Amino acid sequence: MSLISLTSSSSNHNSKLYFSKYELNLILSCYSFGVVKGKWKDYSINFNNQEAIFCFYKHTLVSPEYALIKYKNNKKSKFRYRLKDHTNKNKDMENINKLIGYINKKNINIVK
Repeated sequence: MSLISLTSSSSNHNSKLYFSKYELNLILSCYSFGVVKGKWKDYSINFNNQEAIFCFYKHTLVSPEYALIKYKNNKKSKFRYRLKDHTNKNKDMENINKLIGYINKKNINIVK
């Protein structure tokens, strides 16, 4: 009896870009803060070969308020992060902590 491998070596290679556990922890903490404040009600995560995208939604049936995009900078082979808001303004940063801080800062309501 001979054994046959059902997977090929090419299919074992996962080439999708994804968020690390640390990155997801930061993003989900930021998202949950927005949920508690009543700003966001839904999210989506999408992955492909070029980017990983986490979207924050005010309502399920509208376009995202924010899309946090992780992508690879081809020149230096480092990851970069882009925040795209509902008006299609982009903010690029090399550090996800700064980007999450920016989102949190924009979503804090000052009560007088």
